[in-house]
Amino acid sequence: MLVLFFSTVTGQAGRSLKNIVILKSFFQTRALFSTTDVRPCPFLTRLSPPSRGIGLCIRHNCSQKQTQEVQIRGMASIDSLDKTQVKLLAEECIVVDQDDKVIGSASKKDCHLNENIEKGLLHRAFSVFLFNQKGQLLLQQRSDAKITFPGYWANTCCSHPLSFPEELEEAENLGVRRAAQRKLKHELGIEPEQVPLNDFNYLTRIQYQAKSDGKWGEHEIDYILFIQKEVDAKPEPNEVQNVRYISPNELEGFLKSSETKGTKISPWFKLIAQTLLPDWWKHLDNVKSLEDHGTIHRM
Repeated sequence: MLVLFFSTVTGQAGRSLKNIVILKSFFQTRALFSTTDVRPCPFLTRLSPPSRGIGLCIRHNCSQKQTQEVQIRGMASIDSLDKTQVKLLAEECIVVDQDDKVIGSASKKDCHLNENIEKGLLHRAFSVFLFNQKGQLLLQQRSDAKITFPGYWANTCCSHPLSFPEELEEAENLGVRRAAQRKLKHELGIEPEQVPLNDFNYLTRIQYQAKSDGKWGEHEIDYILFIQKEVDAKPEPNEVQNVRYISPNELEGFLKSSETKGTKISPWFKLIAQTLLPDWWKHLDNVKSLEDHGTIHRM
């Protein structure tokens, strides 16, 4: 595309100032949105805004046609999946690089296809750990209708901030906090006033990758949010089939017995529970002292 554009502009004997401005704008846009990797985009980051008139994807300089062709080839059958969950696949997640810098957006479906994950597609997520005043952690068992990790036990709430201004806001991590408040209401029926934005403690981030099955999986940079509140949980059955509060000692036994009892534990929760969570839990009364916003733990 670059060669054709260049020849079109420079091939005119009387090149006008207008064309010079267009060419300069093209190179500036290319520099802004490209990386040194210029192969056709193997994963489905969204295109730069149509108003730019240049069919570059935000990550890899792809033409719009090329990106659409990759998207068509990457489609997985959704006919057998829960209809409510299928609708949620259209949500736009935030695509990030290895340093958690926003580089675009992609549908929830695109972000969770293993074939895209294996090519590097990475999105932003969060995990809420909600404790009651006794210091017990609220766990949820994911609904069997969920597309990824159905029926698995996990921490209180795990989801994604979406690619719109309110949840893209990075100042004081407001976007992630808003997303957490939204999903606690959606999944567990917890009213926003019971979990005020300022009461979420953002501790750190982890990056992990896991397959749910042959088609679907996760590859996320996951913001860890702690909050200690008494709440009224009213689980949405299509999202959550069971909840329970658990103490540190009970969790240790729960994890140890999961394999013999056939209890399924989500990979992100198991990773966190076996590494970072025990120390965090011991310092629940002073959890802000554990904040580490500069580190992304690769797990």
